Amino acid sequence: MRFLFIAAGSAATVFGLAPLATAVRNAGHEVFMAANDNVMASVAGVGLPGVPVTPVPLLDFITKDRSGAPVTVPQGMAEGVRFTGSWFARMAVAQLERLLDFTAHRPPDVVVGGTLCYAAPLVAAKFGVPWVRHAWDAIDATGADPGAEEELAAELDAFGLDGLPEPDLFVDVCPPGIRPTHAPAARLMRWIPVTNQRALEPWLYAKDDGRPRICLTAGSRVTQDAAEGMAFLSRMVEALSLPDVELLVAAPDDVAAQLRADHPGIRAGWMPLDVLAPSCDLVVHHGGGTTALTALRAGVPQLILPQGAFSVRGAQALVDYGAALSLDPREAAPATVTEAARELLYSAGHRARAGDLARDIARLPAPPDLVDTLTAL
Repeated sequence: MRFLFIAAGSAATVFGLAPLATAVRNAGHEVFMAANDNVMASVAGVGLPGVPVTPVPLLDFITKDRSGAPVTVPQGMAEGVRFTGSWFARMAVAQLERLLDFTAHRPPDVVVGGTLCYAAPLVAAKFGVPWVRHAWDAIDATGADPGAEEELAAELDAFGLDGLPEPDLFVDVCPPGIRPTHAPAARLMRWIPVTNQRALEPWLYAKDDGRPRICLTAGSRVTQDAAEGMAFLSRMVEALSLPDVELLVAAPDDVAAQLRADHPGIRAGWMPLDVLAPSCDLVVHHGGGTTALTALRAGVPQLILPQGAFSVRGAQALVDYGAALSLDPREAAPATVTEAARELLYSAGHRARAGDLARDIARLPAPPDLVDTLTAL
């Protein structure tokens, strides 16, 4: 069988789909990963054939409408969620031409789309084949669908659809302990962290000394908006550079070089979080779903400064469970960040709750366990 997996414009979306795509390929099926041009290196890095589908920068979909006119990002929670659906829908439109050109030569038997990959149901409808919605984080994103349907009205009509079709299967990686009661029925799957790797030095997997270790990261957000990501990391370095704590900053090498210049003596660079996280006592980040799940899998508490409506929702779920604290990045003073970090470092309760979620994840079926379910579609 031939499977088409569709990611988006950040490396995290590729990494989220990679474990199941690899399991399907290892079972002997033909697999392709479609994604935006800027993340083709990440697709190649996970060993999958990559199909580049749009050269448009990710931020253009967020800040501009289809005509190129600027749009205003809403601030409210409900409005922000709906808006997310609309800009992911604009991305889907930009992806369609190349996707349909590719699939004309290699028609898929099953289409697997990431959480907000609205091109997936359209391509599946074109060929009359099943489509699978595959969560790439622990956040319920169905609230974005109305915004996507509104943006895609013309495309849905052209494909003979009254609205976005329901997926034939939903693969969810959210740990049961924080999965919303209203979440749609799903086949649950264990989160397997994937990222770009590097040759490992001992400090990446073992502490240099007995001090508590904090990992600070802004995930792939740094590559999407370098200025904003750099500003976030700089503020957090100032708040977390404590004499009794070892601070590591996981960031792309170009950003890390600037951080080292601005903060002499700091250890910053590309660090595979799946290797690093188990040696950490705290992960501080921007609310990225893959970062949060990777920390959870290692049983590490988190301090989250969420960026965007979905990040706020995901952070709140972990706070409610007791595995994290969350601060508004626009209002958190350095002293407040320092205080929250110390609370998490020295609170057995937060670590215990994070450990509960790690065990939740470990009990779920692994990606190879879902291959027969996909082929049965």
